[in-house]
Parts: sequence; structure tokens; C-alpha cells
Amino acid sequence: MAGGGGEGASLEYTPTWVVALVCTVIVAISLAAERSLHTAGKYLLRKNQGALFQALQKIKEELMLLGFISLMLIVFQARISKMCLPTHYMNHWLPCNKAETNAKSTAHLELDQVQVFASRHLLAAASNASGYCEAKGKAPLLSLKALHDLHIFIFVLAVSHIIFSAATIVLGGLKIRQWRHWEDSIQNKKYDPEEVMKTKITHVKDDAFIMGRISGIARIALFSWLKSFFKQFYGSVKKSEYTSLRHGFIMAHCKGNPKFNFYKYMVRAFEKDFKKVVGISWYLWLFVVLFLLLNVSGWHAYFWISFVPLVLLLAVGTKLEHIITELAVEVANKHIAVEGDVAVRPSDDYFWFHRPRLVLLLIHVLLFQNAFEIAVFFWMLVTFGFDSCIMGEAGFIIPRLVIGVFVQFLCSYSTLPLYAIVAQMGSSFNKAIFDDHIQVGLVGWAQKAKLKNKEHKSDDSNGRRQVSSQESPLIRESERAKPREIELS
Repeated sequence: MAGGGGEGASLEYTPTWVVALVCTVIVAISLAAERSLHTAGKYLLRKNQGALFQALQKIKEELMLLGFISLMLIVFQARISKMCLPTHYMNHWLPCNKAETNAKSTAHLELDQVQVFASRHLLAAASNASGYCEAKGKAPLLSLKALHDLHIFIFVLAVSHIIFSAATIVLGGLKIRQWRHWEDSIQNKKYDPEEVMKTKITHVKDDAFIMGRISGIARIALFSWLKSFFKQFYGSVKKSEYTSLRHGFIMAHCKGNPKFNFYKYMVRAFEKDFKKVVGISWYLWLFVVLFLLLNVSGWHAYFWISFVPLVLLLAVGTKLEHIITELAVEVANKHIAVEGDVAVRPSDDYFWFHRPRLVLLLIHVLLFQNAFEIAVFFWMLVTFGFDSCIMGEAGFIIPRLVIGVFVQFLCSYSTLPLYAIVAQMGSSFNKAIFDDHIQVGLVGWAQKAKLKNKEHKSDDSNGRRQVSSQESPLIRESERAKPREIELS
């Protein structure tokens, strides 16, 4: 080691200017990335985008976790490489079949790896790890080369996670932003109290929303589901549907405020849900481990697994579209004509297991799994090359890539925005209905009321004390608005 060996010279015999230069470059890149995220966070706070700022913080947390995992691999790589197993254990469940790999392809692969990753051994911490297990007639649990490949995979997974998270919010935001002019057209209508008091009769079957959903053969259940399936690919939400869903939400949750800005509320709810979508939960890490385990030669596991997010996406999109249809069917079955505009009745009964949040969970799973699929593809491409045995046959590679791109685009541009509006058709409303400062005030008021209630019970167990409504920030907010109305927009 003094003069260097198979792994190159140590820091003792490396020019100081080389060490300083490399450290400078690494630190500069790291600081640039950190400052970019910090600047983005300040911009979001300046634009009052608290939910997106929290999503950005979530991304930072995930990056820190991935960095810690990589650090742990580096710290313990010497010990891991010295964990020895009998050689026959290492001949099963291989991504590449050794018997089918000819000498020419092996030599070509090794040459490419040496040329591209000639510096990979600089990351190795223990020079005596080489040949440690071989001397015992065993095989290492994980070689230094495999550990370095795993470092690259973690880096690619982190980058892919950031890129696809950004793509999700950008494409989803573009779609939702197209609905703003519908809300503006409604808000710009002159509000005449006398005109509102006049009775307006709407024939349900002649309403654009009802006709667009249950006209023709769409009245039959089978064709209704088929129509919902295909509608997710084009014009998932029309103006008549947006207007009817908006009116139904207002009538159910804020009837006293017909000028409620449903668009702003929906955007805030979408941004809060996005914070959950960008995170990597513990059960998603179980998926990662499972997928890595199933990558066995001849199984083409990644090809078959790529269909899982596609099936989930189509199922979720069809269900969301069909919920809108069910809302229309309920109105058509109960009413022939209604006073005023057609209003749907929000309810959790339309969702799977009566849980609207379950749809968001499925979207979270399929987006992460799809990002993982594409990350694995680029990791294999960069690390091993397109012709590598671990990459598989081209007939399995191209469909995987096409499916991944399709799922990412359709989910971001159609399914997630569709969820943003349909999720509001549950029995309860999202806390995003209040502005951030009102939410903070409500939470603080509730905590103070709870604390005072405990103190009062400890002083006098037989007495009861009602918290004055004047202490509630919600009441104070209502006093600033119109009488008996709470301005929520």
C-alpha cells in the first residue's frame, strides 16, 4: 500500500493539489445543489406556496435518507466484503446466467467497465479485502465492485425521484391551470340577490352534465364503465362537469357562500396531496427490495412488473371517471327537474371501501414504482451497457421504457388532476378549504381550548366551562366577512 497496488495509490502518495482540487469540485457541486433547493424554497414561501414548500422539504428528507444509505454502504463496505459464504450459495438467483455468458461477451463487458469506471476502486476503504474470502475457498457476500454499483443505483434512484416528482407537479399544474378560466367566468358573473331569489327550473335530462355522462348506451352499466375507461385518455373533465361538481361541493359544505373560489381550494388541496406523493414511505422500500430480489436471469421480472403501475393507473383513472358518472346517475334517478342549477351530492360511498384517500395511496405507489422502473433502466444502461446480460433482450427493454413514459405522462397530466377534483366529492372537505393562516389559528385555538379544559377539570371536577366563541379565529374571520358567512376564498 505504501507505493500503491492494484487499487492505486493511497492519500499518502497522492499530490495534495489533486486532493484539494477534487474536494473543491465535489463541495462546489454539493453547495450549488443545496443553494438551488434553498432558493426554490424561499421562492415558494414568497409566493405563499406553503404546501409546495413542504413537498420540497419532503424531497430534501428523502435525499438525506438516500445519502445516509450510501454513506452506510461506504462505511461498512470493508466488513461486508469480508463476509464470506460457501460458493454454491452464490450460484443461484443470479441476474445473469454464468453458463450462458461466453468468453467474448464477458471480455467485452469487463473492458467497458474498466474504461468507464476505472476510478471505482478509489472508493474502496480496505485494500486487504481483495482475495480474503477466496483464500478461504468461499465467496464474498458482496464484492467491492458490486457495492460501488449499488452506490450508483442509489444515486440514480435519487435523481430519478426528483425529476419525476418535478414532472408530476409541472404537468399536473398545467392541466389544472386550464380550469382557471372556468372559475373566473363563474366568479365574474354579476351576483344579483333579486335574480337569485327568482325560481329557476332546470330539467335534469337536458342539462349538459347529465347528457354528457349518461346519454345513449352509457345508461347501461357495462358501457358506462367502458366510457369511463376511454374518457381518461381525452378531455377527462369538461366545463359542465367542473361546474356541476363545484356547485355540488358548495351546496354541501359552504352553502352560505355561493362565490366560494372552488379553484383555489382545489389547487391548495392538490398541492397538499402532492406532498404525500413525493415521499418514499417504508412500504415503498419493501417494493424496492422485492424488485431487486426478483431480478433473476430468465424471469424477465422487470418487464412483468412494469405492467403493475400501468394496470393500477388505468384502474384508478377509470374509477375516478366513473365516480363522476355515478354522481350524474344519482341526480338523474332522483330528479326530473330541480330548482336552480344541477348539484351533485358528495359522498364517500362512491370510493373504494368508502375511503377517498385510498386512491391517493394507489397513485403514490404507482408513481414511485414507475420511477423505480425507469431508474433501474438508466442505472443498468450507464453501469453495464445496453448489450449487457442484466439488461435483457431488446424485446423486453423497449416495451418497459414505453410503458414507463406513458404511465408518467398520463398519471401526471390526467389522473392526478382528475383525482384533485373528484377527491373533493367525498363526505368531508379537505382542511385546505381554509387559508394557511386560518389553519394555524384554528390549530392554536383548539390546543389552547383543550389545555384550558384540562386545567379547569383539574381545579373543579364538577364544574364545566364553555370556551367562548370569541376566542375562535374562525369566528373572528367570519366577523370580517359578510354576516353569517365565512369568506373561504
